[in-house]
Amino acid sequence: MPEINVSRGTELAVNGVVIDARAIAEESLAHADQPDPEQAARRALVVQELLKQKALEAGLLSEAAALDDAAIDRLLAMECAMPEPSDEECLRYYTANQKKFRSPDVAFVRHILFAVTANAAMTQVRARAEQTHRELAQHPERFEELAKTLSNCPSGQVGGNLGQLTRGESVPEFEAAVFDSERTGLLPGLVNTRYGFHIVVVERRVPGATLPFDTVREAVGQYLAAHVRHQSIRQYLSLLVSAAELRGIAFDVQAGPLLQ
Repeated sequence: MPEINVSRGTELAVNGVVIDARAIAEESLAHADQPDPEQAARRALVVQELLKQKALEAGLLSEAAALDDAAIDRLLAMECAMPEPSDEECLRYYTANQKKFRSPDVAFVRHILFAVTANAAMTQVRARAEQTHRELAQHPERFEELAKTLSNCPSGQVGGNLGQLTRGESVPEFEAAVFDSERTGLLPGLVNTRYGFHIVVVERRVPGATLPFDTVREAVGQYLAAHVRHQSIRQYLSLLVSAAELRGIAFDVQAGPLLQ
């Protein structure tokens, strides 16, 4: 984002069209999460007014009509060059970023959950989980039996079996314990999550594989087209700002093009 210097209390105008203080105050509410809501509001209102003026000039909007997304889309389609990426460009991007185009790693997992509840002291729950973990380290064949009798998870009734997991299917702490190493068998120590303490066994792993280009060609094309569109719109807005007569705000267009 370009840096914007705002003159507090200065009237905001775009090519002679004044944007009143009420509009700025109302727009500021939509930018309450920004470090400077008024600054962000002024920037947004300037861009909206510039787009409205261009839409009027192009005959895409009547004087009485409000600027809407449909008018903006028509204007950008007219004004911004947005070529579709070629097969060669898609293949080049795919070849340089093959790590992004892999099937997910899969882990087959069992666990025993010792839940922390209002009626169970954390130290006692942890001590029981640690004792069970030590026992399983000596007698791994007892895992299914102990899962059925001790686990506070419904999976305990099937020996703690969670089936196959991929990233994104469990809470972050559990996912990190399972997928941030290549270890199989009983994981060392307990896995602590918001649900309590887990004893985890990774039975086997199936590593992901690079997907063929033909499988991801459409997704690559969509990504590159969106990137080109984004850059084209940013450049277009920068050109509008550079050519505009602005009062009450200064855009540093050399610091980078505009787009939120």
